[in-house]
Amino acid sequence: MKKGISLAEAIASDRKLSLKDSLSVVWKLSIPGILAQISEIAMQYIDAAMVGTLGAAASASIGLVSSSTWLVGGLISGTATGFSVQIAHAVGAKNPEKARSVLRQGLIVSFLISLVLCAIGTVVSFYLPAWLGGEASLRHDATMYFMIYALFIPMRMMYFLNQSALQCIGNMKTPSILSASLCILDIIFNYFLIFDTHAVTLFGFEFMVPGAGLGVTGAALGTALSYVVAAIPMMYASCMHSSILSLSRNKGSWKLQKETLQEALRMGLPLAIEQVAMTSAQVYSTRIVAPLGTNAIAANSFAVTAESLCYMPGYGIASAATTLVGQSIGARRPEHARSFAWITTCMGMAIMAITGFAMYFFSPVVFSFLTPDTAVQALGVSVLRIELLAEPLFGASIVATGALRGAGDTLIPGVMNFLSIWGVRITLASILSKTMGLAGVWIGMSVELMFRGILFLVRLGRGKWLEKALAH
Repeated sequence: MKKGISLAEAIASDRKLSLKDSLSVVWKLSIPGILAQISEIAMQYIDAAMVGTLGAAASASIGLVSSSTWLVGGLISGTATGFSVQIAHAVGAKNPEKARSVLRQGLIVSFLISLVLCAIGTVVSFYLPAWLGGEASLRHDATMYFMIYALFIPMRMMYFLNQSALQCIGNMKTPSILSASLCILDIIFNYFLIFDTHAVTLFGFEFMVPGAGLGVTGAALGTALSYVVAAIPMMYASCMHSSILSLSRNKGSWKLQKETLQEALRMGLPLAIEQVAMTSAQVYSTRIVAPLGTNAIAANSFAVTAESLCYMPGYGIASAATTLVGQSIGARRPEHARSFAWITTCMGMAIMAITGFAMYFFSPVVFSFLTPDTAVQALGVSVLRIELLAEPLFGASIVATGALRGAGDTLIPGVMNFLSIWGVRITLASILSKTMGLAGVWIGMSVELMFRGILFLVRLGRGKWLEKALAH
């Protein structure tokens, strides 16, 4: 095969791909996915750093409801996956019309679901901080942050559905560019919405920079507006510009089809339930951390943000794994699916081992960027270092999940994730936090991530997921 093999060539090949060709395809798909993840993680760093300058209380108010936003994000992800994996299968089977039909139905169903989540989230925002055990002084900012997040759920849903659709047809470049744009927009909106009007000196000249002075509310609003602006070109790229998915150049029915909805439900519902189970466990973890005090809440939130820099390559590679395995299954190439699943998983483990090692030494610098509070810095660094040893196996679970998702295998992995996080992490965190404080919570997390990684390697190795996908 020629140098620089393409995704289409790899999937269509009727013989075993060389390791060099496989790595070439995986890497070309992974790089844009990793860049997209870097942009999204950068947004978390930007929000945390900007709000961190307002003090530990402001950071803690966001940290209090952050796990709840992950819960909603999991539902958004489950919905998007239910349709986008079907698109990957259709593209692999060289059936672009079906891919477009799935996208049309995905747009309708996703929008309706997002409206329901928006309504529920808006109402719940008034009570959530108290339910989570947050101090009275944190509740107003926490409520405003989650309410704004909830009001803009429909735009987030459209952004992620169309992003997933593009990734599953092999277009990683556009989502990575728009993710970078999202990051830049977040900086701009946050700067003008979080801080008050203030003087800035540049090249010896002093001038006033206008600011709304909204604090935590401004951070939520800035991020929300960024998604509004970025979702529009993402939808255009998917629904109008894509040669495969364009709905404007390829007319078709918008009628919902029972088969497509059932398949979306079969794949998306277990993933949504899995995400609800996992993020509800994170919400419960917040209840464990909340009584430990404002510094512990802030340090925990910053440590989670800092750790995201380690695992973002894993999620980028996982996106590539979903595309590669999904299209291989659609093309009925089981040998390609198995090979891509293992190559991506091993690559994810190796890269996350490197990022975890680097973060161990650079974490003090990272925390100094996130918050000026030295007490929060010290606590955050100490707990993060506990968890970094688990990064390679955490990488295994992340990328293997993406590979299994591409095969439509979401039920068993969902059960595995549920048992792991509730049976191991929450149990250990609840027990250890009583005597070890925040360190105990992170020890529980580290043990659980290693346990989960082993589970997914066993699942991948047994191969039943592949047999089931080909028999479907």
